[in-house]
Amino acid sequence: MLCRITACAAFVFLLLICSAAADEAAIPQPATAITTKSAPQPFGLDAKPIVGGTIVAKWSGVEAEIRAETEVLSQCRQGVWCPQAALRFLSIVDEGRSLTGRARVGVINRAVNLAIVPTSDWSQWGVADHWSTPLETFTTGRGDCEDYAIAKYVALRATGIAEDDVKLIVVSDIATAEDHVVVSVRLEDGWVILDNRWLTLVPDNQVWRVTPLFVLDDSGVRQFVNSAPVAKRQEIVPGTF
Repeated sequence: MLCRITACAAFVFLLLICSAAADEAAIPQPATAITTKSAPQPFGLDAKPIVGGTIVAKWSGVEAEIRAETEVLSQCRQGVWCPQAALRFLSIVDEGRSLTGRARVGVINRAVNLAIVPTSDWSQWGVADHWSTPLETFTTGRGDCEDYAIAKYVALRATGIAEDDVKLIVVSDIATAEDHVVVSVRLEDGWVILDNRWLTLVPDNQVWRVTPLFVLDDSGVRQFVNSAPVAKRQEIVPGTF
């Protein structure tokens, strides 16, 4: 389990009262990638490729499963039988594609957060760490931090956001002494962080008490170079989020 399952009462209340996206929502067509090059890498850090280790194996396995799921989504787009989990996921993609920029990223973040009930891997799968694909997560409706992040990553890419502009980021949460997975998206004014613990988009330079560890995307896994706790690298006002 990469992250502790925590949720405030207000967030749980929102999860209970917000219904899943309509199953009969329009199926989106393939989108043209939109990219922006105005900001450096997340947290202003360089990263070097790594080719071995547990996290590489985890990400490689999930990527293979995601590629297999594209066949299911392709059938949905062609009007062939489509499982309910795929319809729910594609309805979120479609909602995001109808918007642009920060609004697109915000609606994906909010919709995925509200579609999944925070649940530990021990509770759901009986193992310490299990990374789920979007359709697996949307089938059970449950997951922990990496499951939210993977679903957002795939949805954002499907809306047309370019590979260079969306990343999965593994950080060490200093407060909990646990690893945590978020998504980072590059907008015109810099990188923002999408977290399953809040609904707002937070600039990367306002995320504190974390140490960035790894960045994951379509090109593989890279390890941040000379990474240090964010609270020590820059002045961040406590209570920013």
